[in-house]
Amino acid sequence: MIEIDGSAGEGGGQILRTSLALSICTGRAVRIDGIRARRPKPGLMRQHLTCVRAAVVVSSAKVRGDELGSRSLIFEPGQARPGEYEFDVGSAGSCTLVLQTILPALVVARGFSRLTLRGGTHNPMAPPYHFLERSFAPLLRRLGVGIELKLRRHGFYPAGGGEVIGSINSSATDWTPFDLPARGGLREEYAECLAPALPGAVPTRELTALATALGWSDDKLRTPTVRQNEAAGNALMATLVYDHVSEVFTSFGERGVSSGQVANALVAQVKAFRASEGALGPHLADQWLLPLALAVVGAARSASFTCSELTEHSKTNMDVIQKFLPIRFLAQESDKHWSLTMSPAAPVR
Repeated sequence: MIEIDGSAGEGGGQILRTSLALSICTGRAVRIDGIRARRPKPGLMRQHLTCVRAAVVVSSAKVRGDELGSRSLIFEPGQARPGEYEFDVGSAGSCTLVLQTILPALVVARGFSRLTLRGGTHNPMAPPYHFLERSFAPLLRRLGVGIELKLRRHGFYPAGGGEVIGSINSSATDWTPFDLPARGGLREEYAECLAPALPGAVPTRELTALATALGWSDDKLRTPTVRQNEAAGNALMATLVYDHVSEVFTSFGERGVSSGQVANALVAQVKAFRASEGALGPHLADQWLLPLALAVVGAARSASFTCSELTEHSKTNMDVIQKFLPIRFLAQESDKHWSLTMSPAAPVR
């Protein structure tokens, strides 16, 4: 049984999710202690518990410690099975993190799966739906994973109520790792403001402030239509489309935070990425680690990418991945980006 220290590194929920995903993919049982030890409210919260229970369902696993507030978990996976699944966080907790947990297992399971996920779709501490759909899913398709995502309803904190549909087809081909050394030329850039149930002046102010700071013309500003009965929420997004990758950056509005502050937070993210030469932004680099590692091990060949920043979150994720997979990471920092190479290693014992 693999033993994982949930307090190591950044000490958050990613350690749990990566451990569950790779436990199923490798068929190796895992014990996790100190779950989310470095968070203000340690232990399993509702969204993390949904991740655990989703992992149990898709792999017929045996589990101990699956209760709210639990700081220890023993997970013994069975065989992952493709199929049709529905999971509901039951709060504004992120349903995209549930997808992150079980997606690798359903890919390895070989077949077609359809997921219905309910909960938060746009949360500050989780990958928003549009990031997954525009940035992450296209890279998976380049690996050979058939994945399509559809947003049926937005879900913001504190009401939640969002719904995402995911279709996964991994039966066609093996995963094929590839290098991603550069983002390529800029094709398109635009901003959107999601503001269901809020006055129309809110998106106008945020988009105007963003456009002024970045020097963007009005034709790059959009206010997507949302369902009239959706609960209130606010997400300001910038999408940058390059030849080889698309990046989505998001800033969230909340009570007591001005439109200018929301816009400035997003401007800072965009400018930091522009100033670097890395292909991937910090969050996309983190998300990309696990699927690329599985592809590298499966194909027994190296792959690499560059990123604007290698965060503590990513470094912790790399440590967990190496507990399960025979893989080596070589990270090198230059003036304007990080380079990360993954290579097969001797099997993990």
